[in-house]
Amino acid sequence: MDFRTIIKEYAEAPLSRHLLLDLLSDYKSPNDKISELIKKNELISLRRGLYITGPKLDLPNPEPFLIANHLRGPSYVSLESALSYWNMIPERAYEISSVSIKTSTIYKTPVGRFSYQQLKTPYYSYGIKNIHFSPKQTMLVASPEKALCDKIVLTPKINLRSIKQTQEFLMEDLRIDYEVLSTLDTELMKLWINDAPKKNSLEMLIKTLHEL
Repeated sequence: MDFRTIIKEYAEAPLSRHLLLDLLSDYKSPNDKISELIKKNELISLRRGLYITGPKLDLPNPEPFLIANHLRGPSYVSLESALSYWNMIPERAYEISSVSIKTSTIYKTPVGRFSYQQLKTPYYSYGIKNIHFSPKQTMLVASPEKALCDKIVLTPKINLRSIKQTQEFLMEDLRIDYEVLSTLDTELMKLWINDAPKKNSLEMLIKTLHEL
């Protein structure tokens, strides 16, 4: 059986080395076979121990957000990437930005750049949505409210102290429309405040949203 047939069922998710070694167990040296597949462009190495199928196999690949979830876990997509996903900001995010409970880092891979910033529990665990992209792809993405809170919490030197300053940050710096801001669930955001970094800034955010 050729490799394309073996791997087809699994191609929509990042592939662990453990899975590949199991699928290639009939080979005398599965590790050598993995190296050969990479050289033949049938596998792409994302980082040590994690792969996706290469263009030569012409199989559906996992979505970038799902790759981000697997590259460094536990993590979820947030910040500009999630704000763009929810159509809150006009810019398209080319780097996939995520939040993790692990230390901050960046992965530069053949399929793009993935950055991670650290947040601690329990605040980390609030406002994460399961997005079902396809039957085999479920991605962890910050809700619109959590993505905005994360952006404020993780942007250096952002300390929101007045409604005017907060409005300028939201509508001029981030360029979020009034109509979008008015849909955000402030009651949900209030539930996160006590466990959040930059508590005063998030309280000012909620106060500003109430004034819209």
